[in-house]
Amino acid sequence: MNTHASAPTPTQTAETRRGTTVGALLRGSLSARLAGPAAVLVTVGTALSMAPSTPASATVATNCAALPSACGYPDATNTGVLAGTTLRNVPSQVSKGTGWYYDSRGFAEVNGNGAVLSGLNITGNLDISASNVTINNVKVMNSGQSSFGISLRHTSNVTIEHSMITGADGGPGRLMVGVKDVYGDSTGTVVQDNNIRYTSTGVQLSAGLIQDNYIHAMGLIPGDHVNGTTSGGGTTQLTIQHNTVFNQLNQCDAISLFQDFGPQGNRLITNNLLAGGGYVIYAGGKIGAPPPYNITITNNRISTMYFPKGGYYGPVAYYSPGNGNSWTGNIWDNTALTIPAPN
Repeated sequence: MNTHASAPTPTQTAETRRGTTVGALLRGSLSARLAGPAAVLVTVGTALSMAPSTPASATVATNCAALPSACGYPDATNTGVLAGTTLRNVPSQVSKGTGWYYDSRGFAEVNGNGAVLSGLNITGNLDISASNVTINNVKVMNSGQSSFGISLRHTSNVTIEHSMITGADGGPGRLMVGVKDVYGDSTGTVVQDNNIRYTSTGVQLSAGLIQDNYIHAMGLIPGDHVNGTTSGGGTTQLTIQHNTVFNQLNQCDAISLFQDFGPQGNRLITNNLLAGGGYVIYAGGKIGAPPPYNITITNNRISTMYFPKGGYYGPVAYYSPGNGNSWTGNIWDNTALTIPAPN
């Protein structure tokens, strides 16, 4: 279920950008991504890079949310199915392949370890119950009350890349979850370079890498809690880096770490372009629960394109200082001014 704690206050297409090593975490640092007409350059007094040799002042872009790719961030021009890719309809043109088949109940099942699915257009759920699977250049469209786009069941080392994951629309045809780790035990998952839209939750993972995705145009039906990316708990490393996540609605989040199913630890949220939701980021804490630990939130930029405070209520909630947690180098997109660490 796509559920979580409530807010504490009342109330296709393009170039490959990879880099999953630790050394690539600063790839796309603000000082290296200033091209394009939408970006406005300003000089701020404190450099945003973590490199010790960075000078005391640096020129950075502002208003990247207007055209994220102009600042090197993901958008519709550089995510999703690669331009020129021919997609075959499932099941009318193809109904099975090595390691997968179309189930007459209305979904595609991947049950063969090492399967590679590419160049498919799937209407319905793409369910994965095997490991070492690669999904690339695939379009998945699904909708319904409890619908999944791509679901993972007890998997390891699944990569989902250069794909479009979408609902039919942002209302009654919305997709509940774009990429869903059903049991919360999948490991080594990589979700990268995807265009994800019309979902009430874009990606729900407890561990792995979420990178270079464009999550936007969120969907909503009554009762939904809307999340760009979310985790319900876990302490195996989860890295959320260099994504564009826009939640135009005034509830929930762009990125959230909740303790629905256990404590939160060992999370890195870095170099993302974010906007909207009730709060832009839920940072892992929960009243009456164990404090989160090793939560690093760094070098993100938050836009006020939807709300003056980034999110309807503010940029961050449930941040807990100490225990290896840190909030550094996060800035407002429109001014490049630093967002102070939460109290």
